[in-house]
Amino acid sequence: MNSHVLIESFAEFARSKNIDRPTMMSILEDVFRTMIRKKYTDDANFDVILNVDKGDLEIYRNREIVDDNSEDIWDNDKIPLAEAQKIEPDFEVGEQVTEEIKLEDFGRRAVLMARQTLIQRVKDLERDNLYQAYKDQVGEIISGEVYQVWSREALILDKEENELVLPKAEQIPKDRYRKGDSVRAVVHRVEIINGTPKIILSRAAPAFLERLFEQEVPEIYDGLITIKNIVREPGERAKVAVESYDDRIDPVGACVGMKGSRIHAVVRELENENIDVINYTDNLELYIARALSPAKLTSMKINEQTGRVSVFLKPDQVSLAIGRGGANIKLASRLVGMEIDVFRDAGDYDEDIALDEFSDEIESWIIAELKKIGLDTGRAVLAVSKEDIVRRTELEEEHVDDLFRVIKQEFNEEEEENNAAQSPTVSDDAQ
Repeated sequence: MNSHVLIESFAEFARSKNIDRPTMMSILEDVFRTMIRKKYTDDANFDVILNVDKGDLEIYRNREIVDDNSEDIWDNDKIPLAEAQKIEPDFEVGEQVTEEIKLEDFGRRAVLMARQTLIQRVKDLERDNLYQAYKDQVGEIISGEVYQVWSREALILDKEENELVLPKAEQIPKDRYRKGDSVRAVVHRVEIINGTPKIILSRAAPAFLERLFEQEVPEIYDGLITIKNIVREPGERAKVAVESYDDRIDPVGACVGMKGSRIHAVVRELENENIDVINYTDNLELYIARALSPAKLTSMKINEQTGRVSVFLKPDQVSLAIGRGGANIKLASRLVGMEIDVFRDAGDYDEDIALDEFSDEIESWIIAELKKIGLDTGRAVLAVSKEDIVRRTELEEEHVDDLFRVIKQEFNEEEEENNAAQSPTVSDDAQ
């Protein structure tokens, strides 16, 4: 392989990777000087002249002529008079000799090694550029095309065809992708694994919802409204606390838009995720009340030392406060940064059963654990998911399974009794 072919093939490869000309020149010269040092120990007295456009390479070795008996005869930048006169008979001691070194003089193995080194250097540079580019974009939305879908992740290509990863855990549960689909996601994090950058995207992160609001709500993008906090159960429900720096602007109304036009665009992107936008306030009681929307509270007790708050609601508001699978109370707790326990106001318990009435079948310590988190009736317990009860109490999964079984059985029996009582009976006369 001659120098022309080597440089042209490298230049074409570098251009395909969007490597600029100065960087390309620097890599080429560095690789050739490495070859020189391997063969001649030092490259200080060598000139490397490159013309990438024409594919030309010229390497010149400069040496000073010394007497044949000189002590410096073995120095890299010196040449004996007798050897110099083989190049040009008129040379004398003290003059400079410049001779051209051909690429072929380094040997076939060295040239092939140089080619591999050049390609590897470009790949290293490409990886570094990719890492730096996406490191600066963490938290920003990008668009890409689905290239491959596996059980645990999807491979996404950006507009430069860089490979990005969207893990299953960072997808919205309702997301379903096929090759060629367009997808928007936020750059979640950038990692280096075995020297290779791995760009991880997310559609489940709160930052994705925040960027979507910035795109749809000009007041947020302009800084007139700020998002104070976002909590999400991806694809199910989210709560967004917003605050306006301009008293003339209603932050909730601005985020929702006329007839919900702004928030609908966000909801569609998030596979119909239910989004509650609330007005942030420094008044903790008011903030908690707003966080539990749409439930209406009657009173609350805040214990800032333990980080817990007890809220009291009418019976018909308990299920709204807890939400399906406990999602509403879970998100509200995360939004305000306190553990919220829901209690029913003393009053009508029609069609519900107090937990104390299950004392024959449920151990007292289990009932006590449930009451600690505001679950004091059978229906209140059934409104919360098993996972949430395990997370918030000292109960094991088997305890919760038994608990659900006992409560459901009691309600089923009660329902059967009510149905039997309401069923018409046939009189003896009619028979």
